[in-house]
Amino acid sequence: MLRVKVLRGLSDIPAEFGSSGGTVVTIGVFDGVHRGHQLLISQAVQQARELGVPSVVMTFDPHPRTIFAPESSPPQLMPFAQRAEQIAGLGVDYLLVIDFRKEIAGLSPQAYVEEVLVGALHARHVLVGENFTFGADAAGTAQTMLQLCDECGVAVTVVQLLGDDEGHICSTAIRNQLAQGKIADAREYMGRDFAVVAPVERGAGRGGRELGYPTANQYVPESAALPGDGVYAGWFTVIDNGALEGDMEPGVAYPAAISVGTNPTFGDERRSVESYVLDREADLYERLARVEFVAKVRDMVKFDSVDELLENMSRDVTRVREILGA
Repeated sequence: MLRVKVLRGLSDIPAEFGSSGGTVVTIGVFDGVHRGHQLLISQAVQQARELGVPSVVMTFDPHPRTIFAPESSPPQLMPFAQRAEQIAGLGVDYLLVIDFRKEIAGLSPQAYVEEVLVGALHARHVLVGENFTFGADAAGTAQTMLQLCDECGVAVTVVQLLGDDEGHICSTAIRNQLAQGKIADAREYMGRDFAVVAPVERGAGRGGRELGYPTANQYVPESAALPGDGVYAGWFTVIDNGALEGDMEPGVAYPAAISVGTNPTFGDERRSVESYVLDREADLYERLARVEFVAKVRDMVKFDSVDELLENMSRDVTRVREILGA
């Protein structure tokens, strides 16, 4: 259960915000809730506590880019439910979820500040990242926010982007790292293992029936980010409730060899996440599971025979055991 009050749209904002001292607000899509996002949100929570007012994270669902530039919309690092869970874990009081299409599309930067931040949220302090843009055609910048809020008597903190020798920590960089199979780099930027959450579905059935390696198959929307095709070491956890038939338990992370991509040896063109849970067996169909990626083992290869495939799968499992200490 989320430890945050979720507000669905501007009309859901409590009236007492205006009579109880206002709020501290931070704004963003926060895809991935990476270390830079965590810093920004944590600073907002701390500022709110110092002022004795609620902290509000204003975010968007769906992603605004899917509305005004769908052809260039980036794959999402995590669905909204996971974003909300990660944001709640940072101690936020309220999560304001805006449908960009219905509520703020077309607002000028000035109207955005006056109507949303001041008029609706009664913001006393606003925190944004240095690359923040807002308003119609993304005309407003962090500096615009400083100017407009100053005119309204609202304090603004512009938080500098985190970075390293490779560049700034941002969602785009994490997507690129994942696409290249650079799992350790993505984990460093996110502050946690990249994970996929999806129900287990029936695949071709060859893994257990023909090969002796039964896999839990998960399929995610094309709009979701995935690591580049290959074999990975990671952890598999059933996260819904209810007993499992077999020798696994919900809520326990089990070591797994994970294949991402199509199945070129058998001609399966659907891109999937297939997890072979080491040393365990259970009926996982239709259960909701989280797969966390730790390290890449190898690229995806089309083998000439089932025997060659089996030899490589055996080596993959050995390597996974070494990586995870399983």
